[in-house]
Amino acid sequence: MEASSSGITNGKTKVFHPGGVDLQGYQLDMQILPDGPKSDVDFSEILNAIQEMAKDVNILFDELEAVNSPCKDDDSLLHPGNLTSTSDDASRLEAGGETVPEKNKSNGLYFRDGKCRIDYILVYRKSNPQTEKREVFERNIRAEGLQMEKESSLINSDIIFVKLHAPWEVLGRYAEQMNVRMPFRRKIYYLPRRYKFMSRIDKQISRFRRWLPKKPMRLDKETLPDLEENDCYTAPFSQQRIHHFIIHNKDTFFNNATRSRIVHHILQRIKYEEGKNKIGLNRLLTNGSYEAAFPLHEGSYRSKNSIRTHGAENHRHLLYECWASWGVWYKYQPLDLVRRYFGEKIGLYFAWLGWYTGMLFPAAFIGLFVFLYGVITLDHCQVSKEVCQATDIIMCPVCDKYCPFMRLSDSCVYAKVTHLFDNGATVFFAVFMAVWATVFLEFWKRRRAVIAYDWDLIDWEEEEEEIRPQFEAKYSKKERMNPISGKPEPYQAFADKCSRLIVSASGIFFMICVVIAAVFGIVIYRVVTVSTFAAFKWALIRNNSQVATTGTAVCINFCIIMLLNVLYEKVALLLTNLEQPRTESEWENSFTLKMFLFQFVNLNSSTFYIAFFLGRFTGHPGAYLRLINRWRLEECHPSGCLIDLCMQMGIIMVLKQTWNNFMELGYPLIQNWWTRRKVRQERGPERKISFPQWEKDYNLQPMNAYGLFDEYLEMILQFGFTTIFVAAFPLAPLLALLNNIIEIRLDAYKFVTQWRRPLASRAKDIGIWYGILEGIGILSVITNAFVIAITSDFIPRLVYAYKYGPCAGQGEAGQKCMVGYVNASLSVFRISDFENRSEPESDGSEFSGTPLKYCRYRDYRDPPHSLVPYGYTLQFWHVLAARLAFIIVFEHLVFCIKHLISYLIPDLPKDLRDRMRREKYLIQEMMYEAELERLQKERKERKKNGKAHHNEWP
Repeated sequence: MEASSSGITNGKTKVFHPGGVDLQGYQLDMQILPDGPKSDVDFSEILNAIQEMAKDVNILFDELEAVNSPCKDDDSLLHPGNLTSTSDDASRLEAGGETVPEKNKSNGLYFRDGKCRIDYILVYRKSNPQTEKREVFERNIRAEGLQMEKESSLINSDIIFVKLHAPWEVLGRYAEQMNVRMPFRRKIYYLPRRYKFMSRIDKQISRFRRWLPKKPMRLDKETLPDLEENDCYTAPFSQQRIHHFIIHNKDTFFNNATRSRIVHHILQRIKYEEGKNKIGLNRLLTNGSYEAAFPLHEGSYRSKNSIRTHGAENHRHLLYECWASWGVWYKYQPLDLVRRYFGEKIGLYFAWLGWYTGMLFPAAFIGLFVFLYGVITLDHCQVSKEVCQATDIIMCPVCDKYCPFMRLSDSCVYAKVTHLFDNGATVFFAVFMAVWATVFLEFWKRRRAVIAYDWDLIDWEEEEEEIRPQFEAKYSKKERMNPISGKPEPYQAFADKCSRLIVSASGIFFMICVVIAAVFGIVIYRVVTVSTFAAFKWALIRNNSQVATTGTAVCINFCIIMLLNVLYEKVALLLTNLEQPRTESEWENSFTLKMFLFQFVNLNSSTFYIAFFLGRFTGHPGAYLRLINRWRLEECHPSGCLIDLCMQMGIIMVLKQTWNNFMELGYPLIQNWWTRRKVRQERGPERKISFPQWEKDYNLQPMNAYGLFDEYLEMILQFGFTTIFVAAFPLAPLLALLNNIIEIRLDAYKFVTQWRRPLASRAKDIGIWYGILEGIGILSVITNAFVIAITSDFIPRLVYAYKYGPCAGQGEAGQKCMVGYVNASLSVFRISDFENRSEPESDGSEFSGTPLKYCRYRDYRDPPHSLVPYGYTLQFWHVLAARLAFIIVFEHLVFCIKHLISYLIPDLPKDLRDRMRREKYLIQEMMYEAELERLQKERKERKKNGKAHHNEWP
């Protein structure tokens, strides 16, 4: 085997091939091995047994750094922008087939020779002063064996695109170093034994399915490519054992995502200056040496021809048609194709989002049923009937001076609306949602295990992470030995780490106090504006002063939430950098936890106030509690506080989701439209020119700096809204479901069409977000228990029905048992006992023609003529005891059910566990067969060479 250096010159473009290969007539056997046992564990144990056979196939290359290549970056590789049109069918869907150089030269995905595929793009400006760093960096890139070609932009000659291509020998060498798992055997599917009873059930189900239409949500398999790596057993790639891997074509053996990942891995380890820490592409992007770095999309996502008649032009086009298009909103996601194109990390996000959306269907159905149950039983609700018929009950004013007396019947509409959300099915729904959250998480673990098996992530472990450059710069003077790698590395003292954590925790506490201050401001606004709206000239607003106050307060609260989110992001960045995390994953987890905590408190603080504090500490007429001894605290509506909580959740949830969807899709669309507009203005009459793929991708928006953080955060906050206060707003799962159906396609459209192609990266699960989901599930049990016990009227009605109503002592609680409940839940107040600053301007003579002497208010207090005026009645203590007892019983019952479900549902499905155990069994057979084959081959060779021994075995 010989190594040669060849240069291909085309005009001003030079493409250097640092390593050529002459196999000297040796031909590898690339045929698929016969079906047999597989290995999904350490493949080296199996293949070491046939190491002697591998000596003949050691065909890859070593020491490519010493190959002749240019040593100075003098723009000799630069080619001016070419105005050739770009065809969009550059990427092939199938692995087989030879490339067509004439076609590839103009498609924007290859070098100008039409043979070398572009694996990575670097972008810089000529005017940038960091020339020397780039020259050293690019010289070292070529020394690593990567091929390079430069080309200037068509619209701005100052912008230079550096196209990188990794030859086969470089890919093989680094794939072995990175332990990239590649296919080597077709999978042997193990069918578990079926019992006769289950077989009969399957037959009956199959007969029934014949009468049903075919599943419309499944994608047509004919339109999807045969991703053979999903049907093959994989093992870490090895150059010495290359003949064991399924290689139809070297150009397509490593897919585009894997090639880009390998090139990125190389770029992260190349020096740009002499020095210990002067290494890596990320630092060059940070200091401005390069403007951008990204892998290319596989051509255009649109095609002139129909995908049904001509097929997909490339994987991007296929993803757009069967995933990101709005016409397929009801179909399942092609997760294998998403994983192949964007990598496992993004694939897992969409798998989780799809699983979450699917699990919302039963929750949304039950929530809608609870709401419809309230609609159906509305005419039979005794409480709302009594409220609507209580024309003779006059309620006390809800604010000082300007608020008038009002009939209880005026709140008839609000009483009916409250019944829609607070009815007999609410408690059942709260228990169901608490159990649903547990089932969702437990079944997601099973789903994740199946995905990890199918995507070959079971035995994958992240490599030892590199230390963050900021950590190295800060603690470079202090070093200690790494117990894993055995190399010295920067070390952060324990005292320094603790002090930084204390400062960070103090910052978090301060920001939470800022949130509380904002909520306090909203409370003051509500207190002040109740009186203002009560004195308004418009009768519509004056008669609905409390609803107007709640509505405007929620909108103002939403604006404050949006403004504080911008501040929180900067504070979270500051505090996380102050902590100096050692690795990128530690930095990401710390930042994620802070941002979630800030956003969660910011979004839910006002909701907690309305649910648990509004109207609870106002005192009573004649002895109101006041804020700063000035403003009277806000009271609940005569029909209860639940209507305020429903309005808060409904408005915030709808506005938040609408705003997020606009920012996720609308902002990139506007940015990309503005970029295209500037390009058209700069080109003038040459507007119809077709740009090469690298320039098209450069004009797209880069993926945000925090990766999938924003997408996960939005969904996790929505999960909190769906579970924490669901007892007060049963329609929350339905709104979340409708939003998520749109969200999946919005995110898919954004990834495929509006963003540059992100670097494919691997991950085994959703990371720290799973722990946050478990925490939200626990919090939801507690909050729903308190909402039912304190915010709703479920417990007071129950106590009245069994203890004080017409059915007291009979063990019944029907609607007839609620007769008189409204009158029993209202206390009497003597108007002459009003404080001077609380006394209303009206004397109430408009109701009966004479000044009122008494009014009613919501509470359980003695009348003014009793021995202890306005003292608590016995019914108040019974209701309080029942509320506390309900909270304890509800929490213990739901937590027991949650733990029981967690125990009963295994993390691994039984069939998956059986398949994994069978694979381990087959490994033993494969090792025995491989060893036997090796020994027999050695025996034949010895006989052939005349070196056979009589005592040879076997």
